[in-house]
Amino acid sequence: MQRNSYRIVSYKVKHNYDVKNFLSSYRYLLQKAIDVIWDNIEWKKKGKRLIPLIPKSKEFKRSLRNCLLKNWNYASHYVDSAIKTAYSILNSWKRNYLKGRRRVKPVVKRKFVRVKETLYVYRNDKIRVTVKPREVYLEFDLTKVWFKKRVEGCDLGELILKEDELIITFRKPHTPPNPSKKIAWDLNLLSMDSFCDRGWIKFDLKPLYTLHITYENKRRRIQRLSKTKPKTAKKLMEKYSKRYRNRVRDFLHKLTTEIAENFKDYEHGFEDLEKQGMFTKRKTHNRVISKQNWKQIIALMSYKANVRLLDPRNSIKTCPRCGGKMKHRKGQVLECRCGLVINRQLNASINLYLRMWGFPSSMRVWEEFILPILRRSGVTLKGDETDDLLPMNPEGAEVDVSQGGRMSIKDYVR
Repeated sequence: MQRNSYRIVSYKVKHNYDVKNFLSSYRYLLQKAIDVIWDNIEWKKKGKRLIPLIPKSKEFKRSLRNCLLKNWNYASHYVDSAIKTAYSILNSWKRNYLKGRRRVKPVVKRKFVRVKETLYVYRNDKIRVTVKPREVYLEFDLTKVWFKKRVEGCDLGELILKEDELIITFRKPHTPPNPSKKIAWDLNLLSMDSFCDRGWIKFDLKPLYTLHITYENKRRRIQRLSKTKPKTAKKLMEKYSKRYRNRVRDFLHKLTTEIAENFKDYEHGFEDLEKQGMFTKRKTHNRVISKQNWKQIIALMSYKANVRLLDPRNSIKTCPRCGGKMKHRKGQVLECRCGLVINRQLNASINLYLRMWGFPSSMRVWEEFILPILRRSGVTLKGDETDDLLPMNPEGAEVDVSQGGRMSIKDYVR
């Protein structure tokens, strides 16, 4: 029996309050909390590496709170909020440090305030946020907001206050689905390639890449204008940067919504890609990688469907038929010593699909599990219009997938 869980959704409400001083004070408070914790980190040597041990004892947190309360002119609960946020930032920094991505101390640049549930009251569709007890309050009316019907019956969570908006989070009851079907996605520069019981499916990302290139060229022209007309250039940069973000976000929302609707009862497996590990000394390559929206696609899909992250290592290089190492043949085509000639993107999506099921790469799995799907969907292995015969069947005869004395594919399921 599945247990009910919660899904976090957030919405924005614009405001006209002057909270610049409050946000600046909170940013200073948060940075001070990070500085104090940072100065008390112990570095333990493990092999050739130094492992940071972040202090988390009750005594240390109590002394940190007392230190931050000095000269703090707003509600004391904001100090607790800053401490919680500081630990969240440093824990994230530690995870990245252990992966070799971060070394210097985190610095808070953005102005925001995390408002705990003890710092606001929600009654009659109105939120009242305490800034200074019995002195300063901020009120937000939610009676006419467009998302009112969407959050009926939901619990209000933490709030995030910014200079011109309030981000409201809601806890929405959610029962995770238990899909019986799976689909694996290979994320590429110009396409999203997937493999499932329907066969090989491609979603075109060329319009998204064109969008990136178009606005990159516009930004370059505006930057050249900044030498002669800096004020005009600044306004144009803000205008086109906002338009750029909105168009990218719109494309990604439409894409992920279409995928979620077309594959409702599926578990979606995505490569857990990290851009940092893909950067090289080639500037052009690094620019191309930095433009990719893989993480955003996964984030949007995570609340529209059931998502699972997969290890992407050797998904292209491994032969799904024998488990050997593939060699580059020509263009997008790979070749294995077992005789398999296949499109590299189809190869990667098949390997990821096998990993979702927990199947090994072997002749038996290929014949009983993958080959029938390819034949049923009419997919050519090279991804072109030729009538390539599928391997293991050189004469073009029907493939025998009966149980007849063989181990069933179900025996491979973990």
